[in-house]
Amino acid sequence: MAEPPWSPVVIKGRGTGWRLAHRFESQEREWFDDGWTPGAQAESAAEGAVAHPPRTEVMEERVRSLLSPNDSPDIPFEWSINPYRGCEHGCIYCYARPTHSYLNLSPGLDFETKLVAKVNAAEVLAQELARPGHRVSPINIGSATDAYQPIERRLRITRAVLEVLHRCKHPYTIVTKSSGVERDLDLIAADAAERRAMVFVSVTTLDAALSRRLEPRAAAPHRRLQTVRTLARAGVPVGVNVAPIIPFLNEPEIERLVQAAAEAGARSIHYTVLRLPWEVSPLFQRWLQDHLPQRAARIMARVRELRGGKDYEAEFGVRMKGQGVWAQLIAQRVDKACARAGLARHAPRLDATAFRPPGDARQAELF
Repeated sequence: MAEPPWSPVVIKGRGTGWRLAHRFESQEREWFDDGWTPGAQAESAAEGAVAHPPRTEVMEERVRSLLSPNDSPDIPFEWSINPYRGCEHGCIYCYARPTHSYLNLSPGLDFETKLVAKVNAAEVLAQELARPGHRVSPINIGSATDAYQPIERRLRITRAVLEVLHRCKHPYTIVTKSSGVERDLDLIAADAAERRAMVFVSVTTLDAALSRRLEPRAAAPHRRLQTVRTLARAGVPVGVNVAPIIPFLNEPEIERLVQAAAEAGARSIHYTVLRLPWEVSPLFQRWLQDHLPQRAARIMARVRELRGGKDYEAEFGVRMKGQGVWAQLIAQRVDKACARAGLARHAPRLDATAFRPPGDARQAELF
């Protein structure tokens, strides 16, 4: 559903105000002005328009499974856990936005305001780890949501998941933009000391004003770098994700981002270029028109050069880094910046040999 011309697409504290229709919608609507409800009256009456800043809603879900397998050669982990669906951080570029379509919700505003909490995550995880066929490999936490988004402070689902992994001595990695990960440093540092944990902090830009527009409810750039310092001082290996790299937006910052990560104590640098699958493309393009209209065409032209002339290319091997001369140039810049800063381009391997299935751990307590 296209937004009406009076729809307030820009909402302070939200990545978008557009309740973009998802790709499975069975009906399509177009707006037209019949002259009966002009101006502010139309804004409040129009379907899909947002008259007031929406509150965050949390729906509880009891899941049957938690571990998601991965068979993509582009992603360096076999298992992932996402304690939530949707993410209040509201990053406009988030490649996970289209997952809300499967819930019959908008990948736009609904993705960041209508969240699902997997309240039995820890219980289900213990059951899955106890299965005889479980393959022990580092589990990534937060690949399609931020496990430390604001609602985690109250619900503590991620904390419960980490407690299960800690008891079982199972290796894991965490990806986050939140300083909330510091709360669980007691568990993470203990596991890291035995080479079973690593944290990746995503730092998109050093420009606080740009960050507030790109990722409105994520931690400020300086606060994320402070989190890198805190984790590193506690002995936790930290990688910084310079991601996503957006041409002519945060792309000029590549070298400064790598240097800032090194100074904060990061051990490795990882990056991806902007991905615009499904509904993310119109959302991001509308964001450009709202915030950077003079640069919108130039940015999208370069994005398409990285994607073989398309908004997005989902093919393995190119979807994360892009293709062509500009993709090669970005890769060279990252590599050279890492070499100057003394940072690795690959994360250290985690130890999976000490794993004890939950059932074994409980049985041992009887004797």
